[in-house]
Amino acid sequence: MKIIDSITSQPPTLSFEFFPPRDDVGFWDLYKTILSLKQLDPTYVSVTYGAGGSTRKKTVDLVERIKADTDIEPVAHLTCVGATQREIEEVVDDLVAAKIENILALRGDPPAGETEFKQVEGGFAHAADLIAFLKSRYDICVAGACHPEKHPEAPDLKTDLVHLKKKVDAGCEYLVTQLFFDNADFYRFREQAEKQGIHLPIIVGIMPILSVKQTKRFTQLCGASIPKALLEKIEAVEDDVEAVRQVGTVHALKQCEDLIANGVAGLHFYTLNRSTATRAIFQHINDQVRAARPAAK
Repeated sequence: MKIIDSITSQPPTLSFEFFPPRDDVGFWDLYKTILSLKQLDPTYVSVTYGAGGSTRKKTVDLVERIKADTDIEPVAHLTCVGATQREIEEVVDDLVAAKIENILALRGDPPAGETEFKQVEGGFAHAADLIAFLKSRYDICVAGACHPEKHPEAPDLKTDLVHLKKKVDAGCEYLVTQLFFDNADFYRFREQAEKQGIHLPIIVGIMPILSVKQTKRFTQLCGASIPKALLEKIEAVEDDVEAVRQVGTVHALKQCEDLIANGVAGLHFYTLNRSTATRAIFQHINDQVRAARPAAK
């Protein structure tokens, strides 16, 4: 099943993102977590590629197992980092052979210890190049990433949207946002994207806050911001893990309710390989999601 078909026919979609653990015990624990989320009936689950493609094999192994053993549709992340065109082609050939039909194509972050992306000889410099390559060779659904508060390397949102339009023109079929905590940032981004001629469905990335330190690190890396009022709330209970989780879950819940009411194409939860907060949010918004979906004909 191609994800774009689900987005078109049954919005808003619900999906979860996971990253492959480095050891076998963690791998199987995560696999059981994914199976436990099956009862929530997600549209898909995505599996990250790791910094610098460091979990490349485990990503392929995990999405292939999800595809073979469950009825949950997997989306494989794929990056340009540290790989030639031929190496990328080998990965995609394996995915296609396993009947994987969906890929999120990314430029990717620099490997650990490096601060700048470096194109390898025979590789790709931009996500748009990777998207064009995939669409020219495979009958698959390809998604791209976008940043409501602009990519951290872009000088401004206008410039970032010019680069995003290149992904769209290359064949990208839908977009998934980086995490954000203020819906106003997303609505402003959506409006500006439409003015730039970007009319693809945009699935919003939601990350329930579980740790103050971790959230600050993530936002610094991806260029997102934490609203002052929210930051004050989580810092006030920073030493109480459960209290932080509750504040983060309530904020994410309110985000989701407002986003659904304003017609987003889907919600994509950055789970950090944990399901408690996601389950709590889903239980509260399930009726709203069902009501927002068009009636089956």
